[in-house]
Amino acid sequence: MVAWGALVTKAAGAVASGVAGVAVVEGAKKLSGGRAAHEAAVAVTTLGLRGARAAEAGAEKVRLGTADVVAEARDRLGEQAPAPGTVEQHDHER
Repeated sequence: MVAWGALVTKAAGAVASGVAGVAVVEGAKKLSGGRAAHEAAVAVTTLGLRGARAAEAGAEKVRLGTADVVAEARDRLGEQAPAPGTVEQHDHER
């Protein structure tokens, strides 16, 4: 699970960097009103989107890997893993 936290931190940093870059470029655009500022904003946003997509792909890979480990552990205990997408019901007595 440590990898998950590191991945989320990295993704948040990439998104924050993209948002900050857009804010700076938008501020400069208001001052200059030029096409170059618009192109820079598009470039920074593109990088932010790429970073977010890479983080999402990494998070999905971690999630699937964790699910495989849990399923194998349940198999070793003789339990049947629930079907993907189902919510396990717990019978908690109070």
